[in-house]
Formats: sequence, C-alpha cells, structure tokens
Amino acid sequence: MFRLAAPALPTINCWKSPMQTVSFQLKTDHVELCNLLKLTGLAASGGQGKVLVATGQVVVDGQPESRKTAKIRAGQIVECLDTRIEVVGK
Repeated sequence: MFRLAAPALPTINCWKSPMQTVSFQLKTDHVELCNLLKLTGLAASGGQGKVLVATGQVVVDGQPESRKTAKIRAGQIVECLDTRIEVVGK
C-alpha cells in the first residue's frame, strides 16, 4: 500500500505591520480630507487624495468616508494606507 503525503502548505504571515501614526496640526478650524492626505504626504496631490477617498481606502473615526472634501476637525482620526493621522487643534 502506498500512502500519499499531504502537500506542504505555504507559510503565511498573518501578522499585520503596525500602523504608523502621524500628528497633523491644524492652522484653521478644519481641513478638507483630500487636502489632509496631500499635506501629510499620503497623496502626491489633492487629486490623488480624491482617488484614495473614492476607492474606499480612507476611514475617518472608524467609519469609511466617501466625501472627498469632508471637513476634518481637531480630535478626529483619519486612517489611510496603513497610516493613522491624529488631527490636533491650533
């Protein structure tokens, strides 16, 4: 009798790298979401920031955000591309 060995399963790293945290200091009472992504370096331009929002890659305060020009105020948390942005007041 022949016994077949089970195929080796690939090793998968289930640990996600820790999210980088960035602090953003407001100079006014709010900043538009697409501009925040540009100002923090997550997007090369406001247009690229709009694409990140439109494709569902941005979360504000734990909820997906689809408004490209959503007003982000002090105390809010924005997450995008494994980066957490903590918005602080002026």
